[in-house]
Amino acid sequence: MEKLSVFITTFNNAHTLPFTLESVKWADEIVVLDSFSTDETMAIAEQYGCKTAQHKFMGYGPQKQLALEMTSHNWVLLLDADEAPCPELQAEIQALMAEGPSKAGYTIARQEQLFWRMRTTKNRMNHFLRLFDKRNGGLDDIPIHAAPKVEGELGRLKHPFYHFGEIDIHTKVSKINSYAQGLVADKVAKGRKGNPWMMVFYPPFFFVRSYLFKRSFLNGWAGFIGSVIATFYVFLKYANLYEHYQFEKHGDSLLPKGAPSTVALREKGRKTV
Repeated sequence: MEKLSVFITTFNNAHTLPFTLESVKWADEIVVLDSFSTDETMAIAEQYGCKTAQHKFMGYGPQKQLALEMTSHNWVLLLDADEAPCPELQAEIQALMAEGPSKAGYTIARQEQLFWRMRTTKNRMNHFLRLFDKRNGGLDDIPIHAAPKVEGELGRLKHPFYHFGEIDIHTKVSKINSYAQGLVADKVAKGRKGNPWMMVFYPPFFFVRSYLFKRSFLNGWAGFIGSVIATFYVFLKYANLYEHYQFEKHGDSLLPKGAPSTVALREKGRKTV
């Protein structure tokens, strides 16, 4: 039988954290690493008897890695503060821990809130590595979508976990704009160039894949809206990368002489984020 640690990073998640913690209160340990929340997040974590600490936000990968290092047991379950395993998944994980896992880690399907409804389970859901033996790996350093990486064979669990992060269109659009900008530095560091043709040809392909092949149409108009916004996110990633290299190439040279420096304003904005 293996003991299980759940680790969660938080920042002002008082709205969703109780549901998350309630769904894993059966675990042997729950670790919550907070980025100095100003709401009731820490009080909620302490109410559930979590092992808590606070640390200035270092980026998604490093922050989650630090939370992982706070765990006491070899087997760990990574959750965000707006996620929770469904009841069937809870039972599946408990049975797996009792039996003893045979793989290095396990991927789990994520069932998303889609504005005013949950996505249907008839969608082709994305699977993520969330349950794993930490002796086989840890978190990568991708700035936005940090994820565990382990060595060894992976299994796949049958039931999904819920994600309640996309409560409305405004929240979704704000999030994708932030994500698209945040990924630029990582792509530049990896030598990715800003190819404008990717803005033209890839988003339409992505929409067809999302709306038809992944069956988002089964979610009604919410599925259509979600697919359009996700397609816009794909466009923004390539547009922001292309913009980066245009500023690097031209600076303010294409603006009227004496115009306010856009480059200076952009640098000032980055320092205040």
